[in-house]
Amino acid sequence: MPPYPTGSWMPVALSADLPAGTVMPAQSPAGPIALWRSRSGRVAAFADRCPHRGMRLSHGFVRGETLSCIYHGWSYVQAGNCLRIPAHPALTPPDTIRVATQPVEDGGGIIWIPVGEPAAGPPRFDGVIPLRSMVVEADIAALESAAGTKAGEGLLDYTHDGRTVRLLLASEGKARTLMHVLVDEDSNPSERIAASRAAEGLRRAAEHVAASGTAR
Repeated sequence: MPPYPTGSWMPVALSADLPAGTVMPAQSPAGPIALWRSRSGRVAAFADRCPHRGMRLSHGFVRGETLSCIYHGWSYVQAGNCLRIPAHPALTPPDTIRVATQPVEDGGGIIWIPVGEPAAGPPRFDGVIPLRSMVVEADIAALESAAGTKAGEGLLDYTHDGRTVRLLLASEGKARTLMHVLVDEDSNPSERIAASRAAEGLRRAAEHVAASGTAR
C-alpha cells in the first residue's frame, strides 16, 4: 500500500457497516487489520493475525468485550492482551501474548485510522452523511480520469446528470481504492438512489480506464 502523509487520517470503513458485536476486515497503511466493535459499542483495530497460529482475526467472533480467534478461541481485549486460552482455562495468559493494535476514531458515521500522530482529530463533513462504501479495482488516478476532475484531500466531487456526488477516497493498494459515498443529510430516498447509481457508474468507468491503461 502506498504511504499516506504522516499526520493524516485514513477512512477505513463506515460505522453502519460495523454493528455492535461484529468484526470485519479492513486495510490500513500498516497492512490488513481486523476492525471490531464490542457489545458495548467500542471500536478497536487489531493487526489481522492471531499471535498463536497466524489465523486472520477478522474471521473471528466477538464475545462481550473481547475478540476471539476462530481457530483455537484465544480471546483478546481491546488493549490487545490475551484474556483467555480455552485449552488452558486455569491459565492466566502472560502479558507478552498480545495483538498489535492501532488507534481508531469513530465519528460522523466514519471509522478512521490515524497515520502517524495527527495534530487534530479526523475531518468532519458538515451537512453530509455517509451512504455506502464500495471497492474500486483501480487507483485514484483512474477515478480522477473517469470523473474528469481531481480529488482534493481525499475528496472527489463527481458531477453526473447535473448532480454532484461527493466521494471520500482511501487508497488500498497500487490498483485498489475504497470509495465512500456521501450524500446531503436532508436528501430524499430517490436522491440517495441516484447518488449510489452515479458512484457505481464511476466505479465501472474507472475500472475500464485502469484496464485500458488510459489514466492521465
